[in-house]
Amino acid sequence: MPKQPNTFQLSRIQVYPLSERRSLSQADDILIDPDSPPPSCSPRLSEQIAVCARQIRAARERDATVSLIYGAHLLRNGAALLIDRMLQHGWLTHLATNGAGSIHDWEFAHHGRSTESVRDNVAQGRFGTWDETGRYIQLALLAGGLEGLGYGTAVGRMIVNNGFHLPTIDSLKKQLQTDPLSERSPARADLLCAMLNHNLPSGQQTVEHPWKHASILESTQRHAVPLTVHPGIGYDIISNHPLFNGAAIGRAAERDFCEFATAVEGLDHGVVLSVGSAIMGPQVFEKTLSCVNNVRIQEGRPVIDGHSIFVVDLQQGDDWDWSTGEPPKTSAAYYLRFCKSYARMGGTMHYLRGDNIQFIHHLYRALQSPTAS
Repeated sequence: MPKQPNTFQLSRIQVYPLSERRSLSQADDILIDPDSPPPSCSPRLSEQIAVCARQIRAARERDATVSLIYGAHLLRNGAALLIDRMLQHGWLTHLATNGAGSIHDWEFAHHGRSTESVRDNVAQGRFGTWDETGRYIQLALLAGGLEGLGYGTAVGRMIVNNGFHLPTIDSLKKQLQTDPLSERSPARADLLCAMLNHNLPSGQQTVEHPWKHASILESTQRHAVPLTVHPGIGYDIISNHPLFNGAAIGRAAERDFCEFATAVEGLDHGVVLSVGSAIMGPQVFEKTLSCVNNVRIQEGRPVIDGHSIFVVDLQQGDDWDWSTGEPPKTSAAYYLRFCKSYARMGGTMHYLRGDNIQFIHHLYRALQSPTAS
């Protein structure tokens, strides 16, 4: 038989302290004051935002889900304090982001800075190889797995609590020996291997987060609103670390996928806001919606209906009115793949072409206004 090539070993990766990275953005520079004047927007976008605000108020009066699905740029553009205010007023019942959204969030909370030059650092073999980011997020997920926590909750709790707890090696061994068929056994085995292979100490691990105010993950924990994270294996910089464990990430992401489905279950006459998430948002939403409808049909219940979807992005789409159906192939709007996905998800979809901060800031103002009702 032909000799199999050696598999690349992540243990060979050299990592560097975050303090050595030239970070391109600082939390204190980007955060938007919710009480500041929002940037100007077109009359059309202003009208669409007013409609969105009315739909959100109506959904909350019915106790229906209002879910914000967002990409990392919303956080990187300084929306954390705006979203905190929206959570404080109860206008959002669920948040979802991708792996990058959680990583930038954690780096801002811990380091006060985030973002690096992809071009420069990939060429040097240093892109994403930052010890604290990969180490602490991975360990938060490994430790959270012992309690069955999802990705968003595990990392959010680390920020709130300024760290996490690792059990002793002997206690993990004993639990695996006495209860090998426990649903927690895979998580215990993964953490045990990590602690042995990387000489990790047991006990409370202190990780300070001086910029908690810049974290959406922290805000959702404080307001007891679920935030789910939907990563991809190899998508995110935490892959570039010797501690990387795809099983731990997958376990936490599976928990969050089910949590997301719980939010979708309450979406009848609710609202979905998809802000700057052209891939994760529509792809995760369509699978989750299908799962929920599958179970509802088995139980003799109607499928999710009456919901509104507001998709926010900067790509041009010929000002197509998606509420009238899909555009023809001759229209540029036809090639907005994320719009097509959402438009096929029942309910009514609206495409709002604009900057994500522009949208969130004006939406916050619109929700504050009594005329929004």
